[in-house]
Amino acid sequence: MVDRSFADLSLAALYDILNPWGPGDDFYLGFVMRADAVLDVGCGTGQLLRRARGDGHRGRLVGLDPAAAMLVQARQRADGVEWVLGDLRTRNWAGEFDLVVMTGHVFQVLVCDEELRAALEAVRGALRPGGRFVFETRNPNARAWEGWTPERVREVTDPEGSAVRVWHEVERPVLGDRVTFTETFDSDTWKRPRVSRTTLRFLGPDNVNRFLGAAGFTVVDRYGDWEGGPLTPAASEIITVAEAGP
Repeated sequence: MVDRSFADLSLAALYDILNPWGPGDDFYLGFVMRADAVLDVGCGTGQLLRRARGDGHRGRLVGLDPAAAMLVQARQRADGVEWVLGDLRTRNWAGEFDLVVMTGHVFQVLVCDEELRAALEAVRGALRPGGRFVFETRNPNARAWEGWTPERVREVTDPEGSAVRVWHEVERPVLGDRVTFTETFDSDTWKRPRVSRTTLRFLGPDNVNRFLGAAGFTVVDRYGDWEGGPLTPAASEIITVAEAGP
């Protein structure tokens, strides 16, 4: 099921406002610009592929997302990119890509072992031998969810000029490697708040490696931040560059 924050057209219009271009996008853009054919899994509003095309990428760019509202935003803002509604089961891409990316912590929405194995198998199948799979997941040691509290309210202005307030609340207790939380959007111009409920999985590097290895990937680079710093216990991210085997 697609989260309401991605399925609602008015909330999808807020996505790029809430998630402006940053160092992580620059990191991924470097990989995209060096690859001839790119698949962006969970592309959202297509910000990364739009920038790549605008910066002169001449190859194939494909954005895949299960939320139609997000792709409405993507299609309004870019030409020359193939936008596909669905997930990794929607198409059978057989060795068509040099690069597959999952940005924005999309990897963490794969909460079940079976779902994660199936996704990695599909990513492996979409890549040519030697192709790269690049993604990030939050380091569980950093316990990012402890900062997702209702007291931390963020306010942005929507495309119509109205103020929208956004906050998060984690469902307690947090057990194992899965964290469930709500994201609430509210505005004085709305009749009622809009609430989205999400579960994310926080896997450590050893478990990430285990799943990748079983799917035929070899980890070739691993970072703890977007500047290329090492992965340490205190690092906020686990950024992985994996290579598809033959």
